[in-house]
Amino acid sequence: MQSIINWVAGIGASVLNLLASLGRMAMFVVSLVPAIPYSIYRVELLVKQVYVAGVLSLPIILTAGLFVGMVLTLQGYYVLVDYNSEEAVGTMTALSLLRELGPVVTALLFAGRAGSALTAEIGLMRSTEQLSALEMMAVDPLKFIFAPRFTAAFITLPMLTLLFIAMAILGGYLVAVGWLGVDEGSFWSQMQASVDWREDVINGVIKSIAFAALIAIIALYQGFDAIPTSEGVSNATTRTVVHSSLGVLGLDFILTTMMFS
Repeated sequence: MQSIINWVAGIGASVLNLLASLGRMAMFVVSLVPAIPYSIYRVELLVKQVYVAGVLSLPIILTAGLFVGMVLTLQGYYVLVDYNSEEAVGTMTALSLLRELGPVVTALLFAGRAGSALTAEIGLMRSTEQLSALEMMAVDPLKFIFAPRFTAAFITLPMLTLLFIAMAILGGYLVAVGWLGVDEGSFWSQMQASVDWREDVINGVIKSIAFAALIAIIALYQGFDAIPTSEGVSNATTRTVVHSSLGVLGLDFILTTMMFS
């Protein structure tokens, strides 16, 4: 009987901790939103964060995009060739990338590379009391530290998504036309005829914007809420990657349901 009581108490404590964490995150977001416009007036900080979050993420984004496009085209070709529809492999590759794989895979890579770096940086600032020092000097950390990083993530992830998709389509072209012998004209013409600007391209960009906001909020909050120790910062970085990845996948299902239902 006592073990059952302890089990129920443990579940209750976990639920209370989760609700408390969500409440703190909601208060953090409410405080952060009014500070976001101030990042526009700090152009030098914003440009630096765009470089850190975007430019430094380009190698992994472009490399992953190339190989994802090559593998996707190779697997799709072997399925379509059984139905004598191998010329449609370009359409399949483009639609898969624009609607799902491009925004989702780029967001997951961005969370693992840039999101974890944001959390570690903010957590280190907290553990070394740099945030408290800014407050003592009458400098709002939300405007000076958090807002430029949020805006940079909001700007860079959609652009990284488009570059990922472009590189993946190039990889698919190299495999389909250069290796498997698919007609080049059919590859491009069917792709252009099937891709719709609003339903495919714009919806993919909207997804990437939503993912950027989600990842930035989680990364910044985890750094802000991290226990100011080396172990606390490490755990916060791990939570950022896990929560961002799960959040991206769950949000992708919701957006896909809304866009293509």
